[in-house]
Amino acid sequence: MSSQIPFDVSFNFVPRAKRPQKPRTVGLTEIRAPYYSTFGTRHLNDVFDVAGQWVDGIKWAGGSFALVPPEQVRAFSDIAHENDSYVSSGGWLETVLRYGDDAVDHYLKGAKEVGFDVIEISTGFIMLPTSGLERLVEKVVKAGLKAKPELGIQIGSGGDSGEAELAAEGAKDIGDLVDRGKRALDAGAEIIMIESEGITENVRVWNTGAAASIMNGLGMENVMFEAADGPVFEWYVKNYGNEVNLFVDHSQILQLEGLRQNIWGNKSTWGRVINPA
Repeated sequence: MSSQIPFDVSFNFVPRAKRPQKPRTVGLTEIRAPYYSTFGTRHLNDVFDVAGQWVDGIKWAGGSFALVPPEQVRAFSDIAHENDSYVSSGGWLETVLRYGDDAVDHYLKGAKEVGFDVIEISTGFIMLPTSGLERLVEKVVKAGLKAKPELGIQIGSGGDSGEAELAAEGAKDIGDLVDRGKRALDAGAEIIMIESEGITENVRVWNTGAAASIMNGLGMENVMFEAADGPVFEWYVKNYGNEVNLFVDHSQILQLEGLRQNIWGNKSTWGRVINPA
């Protein structure tokens, strides 16, 4: 543990587990923009005022930005950029794809205009071959944006389907996910987002072996796991340390960061999260 941390925090004489300053390449925390919780720019400013040091990016889930006036979407982007955080589209490209290549080009152009930095390419609802994923990654990068494919092992993931409905669909092979992830990274993807369905969400028993295979196959620095549930992000930090990249709800920033820095926890993590300076 380090004796001090290079951040503006209260009581910084108390030792913490090492955390790099922004822009970070490991230990990323991405938070959800308005979706399940509806809020505006005043609330986002409050979030960054309190916890901006620990937020690396914001993500508009489920095409929610398409329900908001463009000036408001741009205002969200401006606030994030002022706080050295990126803005990600979240899943929606799969919706645009139904309307052809011209629609995709128009979407990417509009994404830049509202200040997006990252385009998520979600594959939970579409039957996309790996070669098609590679071409989409290349198209996003050519447009001057960062590509973040979202891969998972559960068919139909990414929506509001129930556990029984998803179980009936069956799961995909872990090796296939790892192969697709490697090829997407080779094509220029920035990072791979891993869907939680089938691993820690909508399952009776967590599939921890899948998480381990993905970590080992792609490298921890190249993946980000959906973990918008306290026991889930605690499990990732407990098993992989505080440099694991996680996507959580904006209400969980300080809870997660407290765990990353080893200032709090529960009976299985309290005082045990270590990262030497």
